[in-house]
Amino acid sequence: MLDKMIIEELREFVQLHLSSFQLEDCKSAPNIENSIFEDIQQIELEDFIKINRKPTLNQVLFSFIDKKGASDIEIYKKAGIDRKHFSKIRSNLNYHPKKNTMIALAFALELNEEDTNELLSSAGYSLSDSETYDLVIQFCLEKRIYDLHLVNQALDYFSLKPLIG
Repeated sequence: MLDKMIIEELREFVQLHLSSFQLEDCKSAPNIENSIFEDIQQIELEDFIKINRKPTLNQVLFSFIDKKGASDIEIYKKAGIDRKHFSKIRSNLNYHPKKNTMIALAFALELNEEDTNELLSSAGYSLSDSETYDLVIQFCLEKRIYDLHLVNQALDYFSLKPLIG
């Protein structure tokens, strides 16, 4: 069970981030479309993709598993994911699990916030400073609270859905 000090820190963390979040003024440049088309003309699309492509979800996830020195079974059990679902993640390169699944895998791998962001980004997700759910996740990452039961308790404190199960 999360102790009162952690709960209080969590509450303050969420309040601080939610109250300080302000949308930056969006200054739209009238010629932005023209500059985009000029850039595309200067650099061919295929070259741009080759230069800027990041590793795939599978590459990032299984690289973290290898670095951890853990087996697939250890990770998917710790993340609360069943064998079939994990097998789908491993074998189907076009499959992108839900954000909660990716977060659960990050906790199972005991990733820091930077590595978690890399993993989430590889699946097309990110953690937002304007969502209470994401702030709770960020808090747990910062405090190195990797136990999913404790993470779910922290989410429950704010009446949010659990990660898995």
